[in-house]
Amino acid sequence: MSELPETLPLFSSEPSESEEETHFGLRSDVSLSAAIKAWGEALEAAGRSIHTVKAFTADLRLATKFIGAGTAIDAIGTHDLLNFLDWMLNKRGVPCSPKTYARRITSVKSFFRWLEETGVISEDPAAPVPQQSVLSPLPTVLTPDELTTVLDAATAIRHGEKPDVRPYTLVGLLLETGIKKSECLNIHLNHVDAKAVDGPILFVRYGDVRKRYKERKLTLSEEWISVYQEYLAKYAPKEKLFPWSPRRLEYLLEDIGEVADLDKHLSFDMCRWTAALRDYQSGMEKDRIRQKLGVSKIQFRELGNKLHRLAESEGWAAEG
Repeated sequence: MSELPETLPLFSSEPSESEEETHFGLRSDVSLSAAIKAWGEALEAAGRSIHTVKAFTADLRLATKFIGAGTAIDAIGTHDLLNFLDWMLNKRGVPCSPKTYARRITSVKSFFRWLEETGVISEDPAAPVPQQSVLSPLPTVLTPDELTTVLDAATAIRHGEKPDVRPYTLVGLLLETGIKKSECLNIHLNHVDAKAVDGPILFVRYGDVRKRYKERKLTLSEEWISVYQEYLAKYAPKEKLFPWSPRRLEYLLEDIGEVADLDKHLSFDMCRWTAALRDYQSGMEKDRIRQKLGVSKIQFRELGNKLHRLAESEGWAAEG
């Protein structure tokens, strides 16, 4: 589940006259469960996705288990919220990771801030509750030197005693495009247009209509296309670009790592993050990176933060 933003800017700090009059049908003595329902409706009216609304309200419904669904919202104080958070973290008997705990604090604070800003309650009991941020672990990426070593190793395999162009075809594509393993496995031959007017292109396609928003066009280099043509001539795939199992492709990456004498485990995820980091450090516009990776704006909030931290910690800053 994605991190919730620290603020939910649904309304201005000065509600309009119509908002003051309606308070969304709420009074200060309304039950906690009714207020949560109204908040969910307000979020939907503000254009939030159904997944976001479910995430926000689910966190608040957990509070009803401790505070009581029928408790009037004007009877809920800061001590009640602190006791709830302590119960959730230490006494509920269900594991609550630091990331989940921080997100639920954000949900609670956002909910009561909304109640205050819309005039339903006069004072926000969650305001004194400290926000807890959690920095999730950074992904493992290749440093610039390791990247060069990996490509050199793939070249050595390509022209070795027993030439094999597959490793370079795979790792070169991953490092140029940043596509995921599932997207790589789904590439059909007609998804690669080597003669497009503006240069070679890879079309990332999805069969599931619910994921069509992830579909995109990615630029390919002429260098990779030359390797691709060599690959086609040698292996003559009929339909899919890589007609092998996911594990077989993972072995190809592992072979490169061994030849490169890499301390890290070369993987699809490592290549994806390395590709994104190269684009970030090259000065590519952040929204272009987001579109290239096929992620939502909400997902990119955390991803972009990680790219910034990676650029400072992995020696890429000097490359800019």
